[in-house]
Amino acid sequence: MAVNTNNAYGKISISDLAIAKVASHTAMESYGIVEMVSRRFTDSFSHLLKKNGGGRGIKVTTAGNRIYIDVYVIIKYGVSINAVAESLKEAIKYKVEAFTGMIVDTVNVNVIGVKL
Repeated sequence: MAVNTNNAYGKISISDLAIAKVASHTAMESYGIVEMVSRRFTDSFSHLLKKNGGGRGIKVTTAGNRIYIDVYVIIKYGVSINAVAESLKEAIKYKVEAFTGMIVDTVNVNVIGVKL
């Protein structure tokens, strides 16, 4: 799927993978995030076979011009899970909206584990 919009100059289409890469890059820049993880073993296996994954740990769903993002992360031990999750939500929402010009409806942060 892709997010589509039209303006005076023509049609703009942004793929889910491009959105996932922006969200993944933003997550890895955020304080307290150690790594992104795949949701299922098959996702991990397919990630090994791809040369330029980029969107690991991110699931993007689009409906019309709305974007729904699920993020799967491992956080650093000793940080406030709630504070890191809220900060991550706001950062991803801001960066993806600035990148696409579309509305990010929800960002769900799923903490899979904690690392020392």
